[in-house]
Amino acid sequence: MIKLIACDLDETLLNDKKEITKKNLAAIKKAQKEYGVKFVPATGRGYTCLDDILQTLDMKEKENEYIISNNGGIVCECKDYKHLFFHELPFEKAKELFAYGYQKGICIQVFTDEDVYAFHLNEEERKWLFLFKPDSIVCNEDNIDFLKDKKIAKILFQKTDMEYLHKLAEDMVSITKDNVSVSYSSNRYLELNAIGVNKGLGLKELAEYLHIGIDETMAIGDNLNDLEMLQDAGVAVAVANATEEIKKISGYVTTNDCNHDAIAEAIETYVF
Repeated sequence: MIKLIACDLDETLLNDKKEITKKNLAAIKKAQKEYGVKFVPATGRGYTCLDDILQTLDMKEKENEYIISNNGGIVCECKDYKHLFFHELPFEKAKELFAYGYQKGICIQVFTDEDVYAFHLNEEERKWLFLFKPDSIVCNEDNIDFLKDKKIAKILFQKTDMEYLHKLAEDMVSITKDNVSVSYSSNRYLELNAIGVNKGLGLKELAEYLHIGIDETMAIGDNLNDLEMLQDAGVAVAVANATEEIKKISGYVTTNDCNHDAIAEAIETYVF
């Protein structure tokens, strides 16, 4: 029996318009109300970037509802965003990652506990960032020393050329090896968390906190930052638009993609 569903947002739960379809929403509501399933957004976004989604799911400011955010860097309750787990990226390592990205001239986003700081922000990315985080902070500084007293959850590099991002990751091995978890998302992001931090860790921590067996969980995703979550969950579901790597390690691939009620299909198959 599935008791907890950890679901990626962008390109999984959300369609290309960044909306939850009516059929997906109805299936989630039925799973929650009739089957007692915990539905948990599991995202690379910070938890303060989810207001509209939580509102749609009727989870905003609710007790006993939860979020896995920042790729597992922060797990919190929706009520007052009470932190259950926080895995901080050490500042000196964050500073080293930032310096590398900055000298490459790439768009960088630094996620602290509540805020997002953007550097070298291009117009295309500005549209996406301010869509889900209207109070994002655009910076002109060439370092992040001003953030030394803030907890950093993750850093990401943005470019729509994924081949370039993979090359960057290869060139950064001397910085990241044994120190940083590296993943990719949305065909535009290279994501950098503290070592060992990923959505799978967030899922395991939350399941244990809720006294739910990991075999009673289902994970749904589409991209490489969902990899560990899918590997760790009792049931792993890839949406039809997922990358080939994600499809290969998933136990079920939906017929439908994120624009055509893939989440409803997964819930109907494994919960109903």
